[in-house]
Amino acid sequence: MTFHAGSRAVQDRVGVRDIADHVGQAVGQGIRPVAAAFLEQQPMLVIGAADPADGAVWASLLTGGPGFVRATGPHQISVLGGVRAGDPLAAALAAEDTPVGTIALDPRTRRRMRLNGRARPTPRGFAVEAEQVFANCPKYLQRRDSYETADRPSVTPRRSSELTSEQREFIESADTFFIATVHEDGADVSHRGGNPGFVRATSPGELSWRDYPGNSMFLTLGNLSVDPRAGLLFLDWTSGAVLQLTGTARTEFDEDGERTVRFTVTAVVETPAASPLTWSAPEYSAANPTPAR
Repeated sequence: MTFHAGSRAVQDRVGVRDIADHVGQAVGQGIRPVAAAFLEQQPMLVIGAADPADGAVWASLLTGGPGFVRATGPHQISVLGGVRAGDPLAAALAAEDTPVGTIALDPRTRRRMRLNGRARPTPRGFAVEAEQVFANCPKYLQRRDSYETADRPSVTPRRSSELTSEQREFIESADTFFIATVHEDGADVSHRGGNPGFVRATSPGELSWRDYPGNSMFLTLGNLSVDPRAGLLFLDWTSGAVLQLTGTARTEFDEDGERTVRFTVTAVVETPAASPLTWSAPEYSAANPTPAR
């Protein structure tokens, strides 16, 4: 894999360029049979992109019966359906050649797969031509053994420019969120996980979280170092409610080597009952650090 200057700068600052080069060898353009089989088992997919109207970056949740996401070629996935009516990424996914990042995460097996590329609309949904395909380790991923599908009525999204007290409480109780970032040539979506409290909603307009050690490629922080736009997605695994935030993020590097990301909110979209999936209670990852208070 060829890293852009932003990722290289963070790798060098942390001193992990050699590790990143080794891990990056696993990133390819092809969708292997085991990856194709994994995708077809998933009931949800997270996608990230920039809104073509204003450039705001969002992460959105798509759901469907297993098989709604599938590999339709060695370098392409197809998705049946699309985002919900009123979703911030509706226009992006209706456009041709949209840079997108996707992540398929399976809480049952604690496996996840990322596929980044270019999206185009199709008669039944959209397709993504893959440019980067890779798996991540299960670190910080909570296990949820099963899910049920509920028939939930469509609800109009609620939009605002800052977080309510209830939304801040929801964020601070989360054990998982997704972050979408962009760079000059593409987009990416990554998972972040930890014990409840690992994300802090420090005010109606700001969030912060410690950046736990990961695969050392620094795709997310690398993107943020060259383009601060980002989108966050929080999911209520029981009720199906979805909270989407867009804004900008910056990384603070401490002298002791720890990193903290601070996110400034510019817009909020909350959609009750957005997902039909009700997941079982989590078993927290043993790798999760104790959140600092």
